[in-house]
Amino acid sequence: MADPGQRRQMHPERVLACGFLALILVGGILLALPIAAVSGKSIGLFEGMFTATSAVCVTGLIVVDTGTTFSLFGQVVLLALIQLGGLGFMLFATLAMMAMGRRITLQNRLLIRDSMNASTMTGLPRLAGWISLLTVGIELLGAMLLAVRFVPAYGWGKGLFFSLFHSVSAFCNAGFDLMGGYASLTGYWNDPLVLLTIAMLITLGGLGFAVMMEVVQHKGKWRGLSLHAKIVLTVSAGLLAVGTLFYALVEWNNPATLAVEEAHAGTKLLGAFFQSVTMRTAGFNSVDLAGMTDASKLMSVLLMFIGASPASTGGGVKTTTISVLLLIVFSVVKGQENVNVFGKRLPTDLMRRAVAILFITLIVLLCGTMGLTLLEKGAAMSDILFETTSAMATVGVSSLGTPTLSRASQVILIPMMFFGRVGPLTMAMALASKMEKGQNKIKYPEEKIMIG
Repeated sequence: MADPGQRRQMHPERVLACGFLALILVGGILLALPIAAVSGKSIGLFEGMFTATSAVCVTGLIVVDTGTTFSLFGQVVLLALIQLGGLGFMLFATLAMMAMGRRITLQNRLLIRDSMNASTMTGLPRLAGWISLLTVGIELLGAMLLAVRFVPAYGWGKGLFFSLFHSVSAFCNAGFDLMGGYASLTGYWNDPLVLLTIAMLITLGGLGFAVMMEVVQHKGKWRGLSLHAKIVLTVSAGLLAVGTLFYALVEWNNPATLAVEEAHAGTKLLGAFFQSVTMRTAGFNSVDLAGMTDASKLMSVLLMFIGASPASTGGGVKTTTISVLLLIVFSVVKGQENVNVFGKRLPTDLMRRAVAILFITLIVLLCGTMGLTLLEKGAAMSDILFETTSAMATVGVSSLGTPTLSRASQVILIPMMFFGRVGPLTMAMALASKMEKGQNKIKYPEEKIMIG
């Protein structure tokens, strides 16, 4: 009989969840230290834990103003938590073991595979190295582009740190900013360099490392890409286009958002495009979200719920999950027995996991929304749904203003952020491991029921 400790080690998803939890606890304690605050006084343990959860889960919801509350020490801690949370602590652990010359055990490889959402354990240490180099290259490029604006505005030291912080925050789809006054990027609403650079970083981080590496290896040629990469690129491009068109049509003449200060057509299109990018899972905003129409808030909820792609720094139920579900619907409508796309047939276990992820996420979202509805009696339902979806999908935007919520509501948001970072994926891995081990071999007699 196997030792209980050994059996626990065979559940990588539990190790990953506990690893993120440990990061949050350590980060929360560090952020609650007096040295982490500009005032020299502790911001409070709860505020530290909430901020650490938001950073590790790359969400971006805040209960204190990041730019004016935290000292340089606190901001560096935040930067480290965002980077660790965005790329996954197992990737950094792998790099550390490689640097020390330690052997990567089978258990380590299982953890690395699951943390990167890889389909095989072959070449995982090398993959971790390539991901690290790719990340550093993209974040440095983003920092250099942002430095063109931030260095003249803040000086060399502060300007370079601002550039690096916002580049990492954007690539990791975290949405934290240092502008102060809960302003995010509203001060750069008409600056193409800043908004397009941030949008590029968000998009690359949200595509997933596997897709980026495939595109680089095949030099952008469509034919050589895997089915996964084709679906991710197609759906991502479609969501960006639909979102941009929708925001442009609905918010074009809204003086509280795109029509602010008599913005010209090019600036309005830039604003609509940026909102379409950031609403997927990033958390930055260049317009006043409270001033958006209810239709735009509902579209934002939909984009947030879908989110980014697997093995990326973003959240949501993922583009591939939604794609599989839509393909299932189309196959039923067409009367097809199999679910086909791009000349390939999707396996049954993949479809089952997609349905499971959708319903588990919906249940958590509905429970959180009902909780905030009971606690925030004066708030509109559209704003409450916006807030809870933002937390669950690790987006980090708010039309209510998270600091104005009651402490009980903020407590509800913490596990929602944690679930959004590790929950759906953890559930999917648990289902997959059971099917792989063949634990459910009993087949009962089949009988149909009426539906529809």
